[in-house]
Amino acid sequence: MKLGIRILLLLTLFPVTLAAIGGWLAGPLFLHPMKRALTADLIRDADESFKHTHARREDFIVKAPDGAILRGWKVRAENPNGSWVLLFHGVSDNRIGVVGQSEPLLQNGYSVVMMDARSHGESGGDIATYGWLERKDTSAIIDALLAAEKPLHLFALGESMGAGISLQSAGADPRIEAVVAEASFANLQEAAYDYAGLRQYPWLGKTLFAPGAWLMVYRGAKLAGFPASEVSPEKSVAARAFPVLIICDEEDHALPCRHSEMIFRAARGQKEFWRVPKAYHTAALGYEPVEFRKRVLEFFERYRQAQPAPTN
Repeated sequence: MKLGIRILLLLTLFPVTLAAIGGWLAGPLFLHPMKRALTADLIRDADESFKHTHARREDFIVKAPDGAILRGWKVRAENPNGSWVLLFHGVSDNRIGVVGQSEPLLQNGYSVVMMDARSHGESGGDIATYGWLERKDTSAIIDALLAAEKPLHLFALGESMGAGISLQSAGADPRIEAVVAEASFANLQEAAYDYAGLRQYPWLGKTLFAPGAWLMVYRGAKLAGFPASEVSPEKSVAARAFPVLIICDEEDHALPCRHSEMIFRAARGQKEFWRVPKAYHTAALGYEPVEFRKRVLEFFERYRQAQPAPTN
């Protein structure tokens, strides 16, 4: 009997201990995501897209409040309608990751800003903080855009990490009038549960492997010097009422639809929710291209028809 209890304890404690060790080691890693290089081939592909929409790009370089240099493009629509959309890419990607999302916007008169997030692509910054520093980066980008352009309206669209950053940026900066967010995380801890559960079994991340999820976030936040609990799109949409179109992908295992549902429930502004059948992570445009364009354009057009928002 005693042997059986020992074996049971060993079987229970071993995975818990292993998860805790893994979480502690992973803490620094999520602050330093892999970088996707901005290669000549990727730039050529982007230019082909811009050629198709008759848009013109120009380099856009912005200094963040902490001194990091952020690099990207301003892309001007052939027949601009006076509104601009800030596009935010996902983790371990760069500005090229949102070229597809730029096409329907440019075709319909929306000019866009496509920046590499800090610690991504060609942008500087020692670490990625998933919204804590990035929301301040966004305000600096808006300052630079307003100094050079006279947008009548300013919107944002983000994918995955970029969706989380766009929501947090809008929560902190009222110059962003409305946001489209696909496959955002609700908060850092909730996302950690999915990663601890091997992106297939979030219940494991919340139970047996929970120590790994807790320690990963705790150690990462301590090393970076930011409060993990405040990196939360869910809190941002509750703090400021602004219009949101929340998109979740039905077969998303990286950031399942419960994240988007949590954000949607917390949002205080006008809100819409679209669950995309059969789509995996950030694949709404690929699975439902016509519906994606229709919903996004109708959403922004609704608020573009409103009175211009103050820009200072």
